[in-house]
Amino acid sequence: MVIHPQARTTPKLRAEIKAQRDRKQVDLAKQYNVTPQTIRKWQNRDEFTDKSHRPHRLQTKLSEHQEMLVVELRKLLLLPLDDLLVIVREFIHPEATRSGIHRTLTSPWGLPPQRAVTRRK
Repeated sequence: MVIHPQARTTPKLRAEIKAQRDRKQVDLAKQYNVTPQTIRKWQNRDEFTDKSHRPHRLQTKLSEHQEMLVVELRKLLLLPLDDLLVIVREFIHPEATRSGIHRTLTSPWGLPPQRAVTRRK
C-alpha cells in the first residue's frame, strides 16, 4: 500500500485511534498531532486505507448519447481534436469543451489513443 508522503497517520496509527474510543477526541488529536476531525474520521471508519479522491463520475456537459455520437464522428471523419470541437459546438452542444471531448475520446468507451491519423489519397 502506498501512503501519501505527507500523511500524518499510518494504517497502524489509524487502528490505534479506532481502538481508543474511551478517550476524548481532543486529547487524541493532541497526542497524535492531528485535528479532532481526523480522529473522528478514523474512529468511524471500518477500513484504515485511504479512499479514492477521484470522482465516481467525471463531470461532462455532454449526455451519454452525445458522447457516443462524438466517438462515432471521430471514427468516421478522422478529424483532429480542434476540428472535432468546432463541429461538436456547432451541431451537438455549444458549451462543449476541448478537454471534455478529449476525456470522452480517451475513456474506456472512447477511442484508443493514436499517434497520428493520416488519410490515404
